Amino acid sequence: MLTDRAKEIVNGADSKMKAAVSFLEEDLKTYRVGKANPSIFNNVLVNYYGSPTPLSQVASISAPDAKTLAIQPWEKNLIPAIEKAILDANVGLTPQNNGEIIRCTVPALTEERRRELIKKAKEAGENGKIVVRNSRRDAIDTLKKAQKNEGLSEDTEKEAEDEVQKITDKNIKSIDEIVSAKEKEIMTV
Repeated sequence: MLTDRAKEIVNGADSKMKAAVSFLEEDLKTYRVGKANPSIFNNVLVNYYGSPTPLSQVASISAPDAKTLAIQPWEKNLIPAIEKAILDANVGLTPQNNGEIIRCTVPALTEERRRELIKKAKEAGENGKIVVRNSRRDAIDTLKKAQKNEGLSEDTEKEAEDEVQKITDKNIKSIDEIVSAKEKEIMTV
């Protein structure tokens, strides 16, 4: 049975690892994979009265069909700022407006671009795994210090280490599944 201190260390590592997995999921959503997906604009910041503001906070974004994204600004005078922000964000889309709505046509991906995206997704996955492994190492170091300085029993320390390893394996597996699913999505024409 883990002591409160050991549980605290294990739970701290678990939450750091889950945060790494969540970050990876959100990051991969921003990849343009040939289908219209409003999350492509998650990292686009619009100059809204002098302060950088996420596009989703100044306009509604929708995907009327599989190849088009429509951006309806809440204030018409923002259209030029939104177009500039999309171009500056380098998401690979060219905005066109009709005075009311900005439309972005999502081009089909080339084979070369698909390979680049897969490579980038694998790198992001590897970075996520590094964060997970670092969290494991930090937790194990903390457990060893707790055993030495705080009187945590050796059995409890070993049990907590095993628990940290199980959590690590589970999160690494999640990262592999997320990257694999993204790879399939990218390769689907």
